[in-house]
Amino acid sequence: MITIKSRREFAKMAKAGACVADVHRRVREAAKPGVTLLELEEIGAQTIADHGCTSSFLNYLGSYPATLCLSPNDVIVHGIPSEYRLEEGDILSVDAGAIYEGFHGDAAFTVGVGEVTEEARHLIDTTQEAMWAGIRLVDKGNRLGDIGSVVHEIGTAHGYGVVEEYVGHGIGREMHEEPQVPNYGVKGKGLKLKTGMALCIEPMFNIGRRHTKVDPDGWTVRTDDGTLSAHWEHTVAITPDGPQVFTAALEPVPVEEVVAG
Repeated sequence: MITIKSRREFAKMAKAGACVADVHRRVREAAKPGVTLLELEEIGAQTIADHGCTSSFLNYLGSYPATLCLSPNDVIVHGIPSEYRLEEGDILSVDAGAIYEGFHGDAAFTVGVGEVTEEARHLIDTTQEAMWAGIRLVDKGNRLGDIGSVVHEIGTAHGYGVVEEYVGHGIGREMHEEPQVPNYGVKGKGLKLKTGMALCIEPMFNIGRRHTKVDPDGWTVRTDDGTLSAHWEHTVAITPDGPQVFTAALEPVPVEEVVAG
């Protein structure tokens, strides 16, 4: 586990986070019925280039073929952009990562395409709520179990399957660093958080069971029962000035201001 050692390093992570926030903004605006996933991929790639960043995802582990993960409907995570054309009523999870001068930012959101069902809207909103509840607990002295416990509690209270195979993580000089940040846990247990740590909080909730399956492409992860899934994520750092969310806006935002807004 590597902690961030200087304000200069935090500033580089903030630049990467701002890039990811702008990718989210542009892709969200474009995610309309009739648009293909490859068209959204092009927007993401161009935005990353515009910010002077490179993609955290492209060629990840030597094989991921795109700059975005675009996961519609029953796809939980790691959906590869394709010619699939968005339809009215779809939901789409968008995951983006960017690197600025060796430091990473990583975040995801789920959006409804056109008019979606109340069931789908509730899933999206509840998963986002759980993410912010976890983010509120990213502060020195708290423990990893505090975060996972509150995320899991919100998901199960609404009857959702809380995905366990794919979890949040540390982030910094690598996109995925220790510690893992599960979406389940016991309050007061686990690693104690401290200044210098940066974490990605990322709940994934399914309308049905929590269980997953992987497509033959080796990347695309789906719900095993074909039900809808939502995914939200932000990069949060415990800086000397307090916890800040690097991927929510073009400038770092103190946690209390983001969750209040």
